[in-house]
Amino acid sequence: MSTEEAGNGRIAVVTGGGSGLGRAGALALLAAGWSVVVAGRRKDALEETVALARLDPRRILAVPTDIRSPDQVEALFRSAREYFGRVDLLFNNAGAATARRPIADVPFEDWTRVMDTTVTGTFLCAQEAFRTMRAQSPAGGRIINNGAPSAHSPRPNSIAYTTAKHAVLGLTRALALDGRRFGIACGQIDVGNVAPVDGSPQPPAMQADGTMAVEATIPVERFTEALLLMASMPLDTNVQSLTVLPTTMPFIGRG
Repeated sequence: MSTEEAGNGRIAVVTGGGSGLGRAGALALLAAGWSVVVAGRRKDALEETVALARLDPRRILAVPTDIRSPDQVEALFRSAREYFGRVDLLFNNAGAATARRPIADVPFEDWTRVMDTTVTGTFLCAQEAFRTMRAQSPAGGRIINNGAPSAHSPRPNSIAYTTAKHAVLGLTRALALDGRRFGIACGQIDVGNVAPVDGSPQPPAMQADGTMAVEATIPVERFTEALLLMASMPLDTNVQSLTVLPTTMPFIGRG
């Protein structure tokens, strides 16, 4: 597809694009003129994202992908290159969470699921994006990793999630350094307490003192505005880290 057919010529890959922040981010990028490849494990959910876009179907491509698989991630980026010609942005969004438990009670299966998806999957997608952006002409691009406030300050009983998001933060910083010589910018967006996009009530969260409380939320539009800000920057400018959360949400010191 030519860049004229692809809207403004900017091509994004969004993982976890079948629901939640991934879907919201993909739709926001499409509305801003990007063409988007949405990836996720569930084909039906990706097709729903495509239908919600209500735009020229040539500007969005759904590629079912398990980001834990190197072969499937390689196929995802190959599909993006073959369909759109290049990749300008990766929103590395997909991840996994688990029920909050004290470390003594965390099942090994929960630990490995979170690590395999949030850490290994994020790495594999970043690696393929890096390879694509380094080799294409003109070279360069941007990788935005979806972190979390827990990458900086944990909540109680969140050992797997917190460890994974700290690893993503390290990945972001290493990519930002290694990408400089190739015109590849890498930053991280840490979003806290986005209101459930399906309209369900916000669940209570454990506080630093062990009590439970329903915290303030922000609408998903605050997240998409921040994502578009990062994505819109020229490649000579990097937003290294951007944290978006309700003003009253416990974060600094979790108080």
